[in-house]
Amino acid sequence: MRKLGISIYPEHSTLEKDKAYIALAHKYGFKKVFTCLLSVDGNQDEIMSTFKETITFANELDMEVMVDIAPRVFGALGISYHDLSFFANLGAYGIRLDLGFTGNEEAIMTHNPYGLKIEINMSNATQYLDNIMAYKPNTENLVGSHNFYPHRYAGLSYSHFVTCCELFKRHNIRTSAFVNSHEATFGPWPVTEGLCTLEMHRELPIVTQAKHLLATGLIDDILIANAYASEAEMQALSGLNPQMLTFNTELFDTITELEKKIVLDEFHFYRGDVSDYLIRSTQSRVKYKQEEFKPTFTPNIRRGDILIENELYGQYKGELQIALKGMENSGKTNVVGRIAETEIFLLDFLEPWGKFQFALK
Repeated sequence: MRKLGISIYPEHSTLEKDKAYIALAHKYGFKKVFTCLLSVDGNQDEIMSTFKETITFANELDMEVMVDIAPRVFGALGISYHDLSFFANLGAYGIRLDLGFTGNEEAIMTHNPYGLKIEINMSNATQYLDNIMAYKPNTENLVGSHNFYPHRYAGLSYSHFVTCCELFKRHNIRTSAFVNSHEATFGPWPVTEGLCTLEMHRELPIVTQAKHLLATGLIDDILIANAYASEAEMQALSGLNPQMLTFNTELFDTITELEKKIVLDEFHFYRGDVSDYLIRSTQSRVKYKQEEFKPTFTPNIRRGDILIENELYGQYKGELQIALKGMENSGKTNVVGRIAETEIFLLDFLEPWGKFQFALK
């Protein structure tokens, strides 16, 4: 089961605001909270008391809190990586180790008596995980997450991201990555040029970012990296179907009511005999073979266009297609709509026999 999550930064906000944000996320079915304790400057007891109250509140809503603590804070608080009782007493679901050890220490930590999850950094594409696996960890308590990047152009390339993820999927380790809210205003650091794992996501709508991560098949959990995301963004993310790729779509004024019904209401899957030019969903031509499909809007075809064959195409009339390449239109194909420009790249992630649907943007 895939989970959605948020991030909070208590050092840069207030307890009341964080609680309200957690409660809002819970309302939309979010299950995870990422937080980090970057320093204990000031009144240490007060800081830790606030931190614990926040975690307790999230736990009462059955949410999982993952705590990232900077190495210098371990020293300041007198915490040993070999004694994780501090985090258990906080009520944390687990701890994130941004900086690793030799592999043996991480493996030992996964056998902690509290059942705490040990989350390791996924973004470096080294043999780090293989090394941990050699020391026989309790894999039930070992998870991975990517970094996030506030500096524009510093986020991961997609090819590197895939390489990193595949190292974890090979060992069946649960994975997570971060998306960027365009309504949020802060993260853990002063730089605020967005906050995401993949650089290609920085300017994309948050739902498109999440669709992409799901479509890769490489990421289990998706967290919003910056705070505070809007209620509309949370609601949109909560409505995603992880089992079916949904394309935001514009329908043209020339579309008929029957064509609109085919696009929006019928069940679509990518026919298995693959073409370089078209994704074909053929059931509508069977279901509606007795109906009329007059020629309407038949311009030349662009990648991302949504097509329905008209009656000039004989037995193909009523078949829905998505264009993968530009093509000349012979007049036999009605262009009824178009996938949102920001989501056309998602066509590359729809595989033969994959299920898909359209939603009006």
